[in-house]
Amino acid sequence: MTQTFPLAGQVAVVTGASRGIGAAIARKLSALGAHLILTARDQDQLNRIVAEISAAGGHAESHPCDLTKPTQIEAFARLILEAHRRCDILVNNAGVGWFQGPLHTTPLEDWDQLLAINLRAPYLLLRAFAPAMIAAKRGHIVNISSLASKNPVPNGAAYAASKWGLNGLMVSAAEELRQHQVRVSLVAPGTVRTEFGSGQSSQKSALGAIQPNDIAAIVALLVTQADESFISEVLVRPTLKK
Repeated sequence: MTQTFPLAGQVAVVTGASRGIGAAIARKLSALGAHLILTARDQDQLNRIVAEISAAGGHAESHPCDLTKPTQIEAFARLILEAHRRCDILVNNAGVGWFQGPLHTTPLEDWDQLLAINLRAPYLLLRAFAPAMIAAKRGHIVNISSLASKNPVPNGAAYAASKWGLNGLMVSAAEELRQHQVRVSLVAPGTVRTEFGSGQSSQKSALGAIQPNDIAAIVALLVTQADESFISEVLVRPTLKK
């Protein structure tokens, strides 16, 4: 580890890394010296991000994984731990959301898929990688939540439920893991200018929408913080309220 590359020698796993917030986080952690493991379902997009990181002098690899399938998550984690013998940083970024109507009209299959990706997958990934962090007596798990986890969201109740659940899951896990010097953090942004959701954020001014690089900078701050403390939760709002 050096001052220029504070994450040198560390392995960082980022889910949903093929675009948007996940891709920005991957680029940022690579610039800090980490070896990036990128996963998502779109192999072509993952390859593009890996090529960008390599062209910038970083180190990254990609492994597609469908986070709705527990067996694929288990195989993915096993592959990484067998190859690298470590996982220093896990960023649970992958997420989906639909805002199409009231809860009583939400199809069961949409509910199941949303909970599988937004809530069950972070649990399964923590379960897979936390033992290696505990053995190493170090590690950081960062979860990308949402301000929807703090407020009522009419026509988005299922999404809000998944993020409220993620918060409860991870703040409790933080208490379990801190005794092993493993830190767990939540980052809860408002609307971010990405392809996620309805795409309405692309119509807002720069000051009225959070940028993916803003979230990447916060994740970088969390995982490079001095060992004696950690930031458990960060709420991120756009400068201009619309």
